[in-house]
Amino acid sequence: MSATDILVDAFTRVSESVHRVLNGLTDDELTARVDPGANTIAWLIWHLTRVQDDHLAGVAGTEQLYTASGWYERLGLASGPRATGYGMSAEEVGAVSGFTPGQIGAYFEAVHEQTVGWVRLLEDEQLDRVVDDAYDPPVTLAARLVSVINDATQHVGQAAFVRGSIRRQNG
Repeated sequence: MSATDILVDAFTRVSESVHRVLNGLTDDELTARVDPGANTIAWLIWHLTRVQDDHLAGVAGTEQLYTASGWYERLGLASGPRATGYGMSAEEVGAVSGFTPGQIGAYFEAVHEQTVGWVRLLEDEQLDRVVDDAYDPPVTLAARLVSVINDATQHVGQAAFVRGSIRRQNG
């Protein structure tokens, strides 16, 4: 198994988890909070998708699907086309709403398909390419991809926790 096969497997596991969280979710559950400052499932899935879209477009040298494919307009968020969720206040997190589980799932799936399609074309040797020299040590493509997977895994796990908490509260 190659390193790129492992990366594709990891991204696919994130995808399966995202779809498990969204499956059967109501619009109200999508934006429910377990406390007033908590992240919503809507924000968590939107954020992990935005980060993946942003970071993969950066290393692939392509435009983000959020803008290139009209997802920004379809989701209708006021946060702007460059927003990824970093540094958002509790109020801004709560404003990530107005779309359905199916809509955010479709945006995620488009990003996932683009991601695995691009990663499958990589040769293992390309993973050593430096993609960000602003850090010490510089960030390689492999490190960036693992970072995206790590971020997505954490956030989809949080979304699953929120889903379970909300479902238990509502009986």
